[in-house]
Amino acid sequence: MGSQEVTTWQGKNVTVAGLGVSGIPAAKVLHGLGALVTVVNDGDDERARAQAAELEALGVTVRLGDGATLPEGTELIVTAPGWQPDKPLFAAAAAAGVPVWGDVELAWRLREQDGRKAAPWLAVTGTNGKTTTVQMLASILKAAGLRTAAVGNIGVSLLDAVLGEEQYDVLAVELSSYQLHWAPSLRAHSAVVLNLAPDHLDWHGSMEAYAADKGRIYEGNRVACVYNVADKATEDLVRAADVEEGCRAVGFTLGAPGPSQLGVVDGILVDRAFVENRQKNAQELAEVSDVRPPAPHNIANALAAAALARAYGVPARAVRDGLRDFTPDAHRIAHVADVDEVAYVDDSKATNTHAAEASLAAYESIVWIAGGLAKGATFDELVARSAKRLRGVVLIGADRALIGEALARHAPEVPVVDLDRTDTGAMLAAVQEARRLAEPGDTVLLAPACASMDMFANYNKRGDAFAEAVRELGA
Repeated sequence: MGSQEVTTWQGKNVTVAGLGVSGIPAAKVLHGLGALVTVVNDGDDERARAQAAELEALGVTVRLGDGATLPEGTELIVTAPGWQPDKPLFAAAAAAGVPVWGDVELAWRLREQDGRKAAPWLAVTGTNGKTTTVQMLASILKAAGLRTAAVGNIGVSLLDAVLGEEQYDVLAVELSSYQLHWAPSLRAHSAVVLNLAPDHLDWHGSMEAYAADKGRIYEGNRVACVYNVADKATEDLVRAADVEEGCRAVGFTLGAPGPSQLGVVDGILVDRAFVENRQKNAQELAEVSDVRPPAPHNIANALAAAALARAYGVPARAVRDGLRDFTPDAHRIAHVADVDEVAYVDDSKATNTHAAEASLAAYESIVWIAGGLAKGATFDELVARSAKRLRGVVLIGADRALIGEALARHAPEVPVVDLDRTDTGAMLAAVQEARRLAEPGDTVLLAPACASMDMFANYNKRGDAFAEAVRELGA
């Protein structure tokens, strides 16, 4: 069952590892196909018991509080993407010769179930920018009149997309490194790795293993492997990939593009990859002003989305119309308000240093609100590269001292407010301190470079608190 397509699921003993957003749909789908499904789950809390009761009512076996033991007779494991590869369950599976798939692998294998015509996948991964790029791509595809959806790690189940009643022409698929690790047979039409920076290294074990899992997205690509000219590691992954004959490497750059690249010339997004005689010709796609917000990293996202859409054969006009129609999600470099000629921008989604650096690069003079849970990150490189843009810094959160120390080393002249409080009024105090430091024309930027769980339920709640505090300033 490891390398061959499953012809029948009837009576197959399948273990699903983990309840939650991917485990429950996988268990239901497999049960519906006639498999004998057992769900194992580490947790045994009230929520897990409620989820277990729902599955048990269907006839699925659920074992709570024991995610380590391989159920007897298991022929296949389908795992939630977050389960780490070093878990005892997977060691037991390897010893028994039992294959392990993720929910993405399962969706890929089932996409032609019951004779369905499978929609090709345009796949996106990277440390930052995945969701925005996938949403831009879906908007462009829709502008071309194609039936499509943004699915995968974005929160819309791939299983629903491939097995649901709606038939799609093409899917815009966001994939995390976790999902790619457990998807050995995925073969996309075209794919992009947007960027690579250290992240989730506790899960993968090393930067090399993390990069290798990201690089899986290129394996078997049919038309285009899209890479970031400014990030050589992404091009290296393309070079290492085993792709179909005729598949091309296509770069995107914020500068003027060479042949087989997309880039920017005089405020215009241009294509020199999917045109006739690309040595001499270029196709205008859109204006930089069609991208919202027109921050450098967001223009890079737009170019990557455009490259995948063009690889699929979308006309230039649809790229422009799709980018114009696109509205970014909340908490992604979102302009909240102007107060006393100072702009207040919420990029609470910048939960790591790579994302924060991209955010800081979008503005000339910044009062930076930063801090939270560092997740093992270091901040020297971020601060050194961004120091010249900083008017002042307000530090919040559990690991703010790490950023403070980097500031002392690389930007000692920048005034820093160390806010030693974690109560519900802390964000208002941070915004008030930022206002005191800011001058007309500055941007107060919430780009924490850290996770939020020390003070907030998630980055959305952190961004909401920032926006509310800004509204109180202007009241």
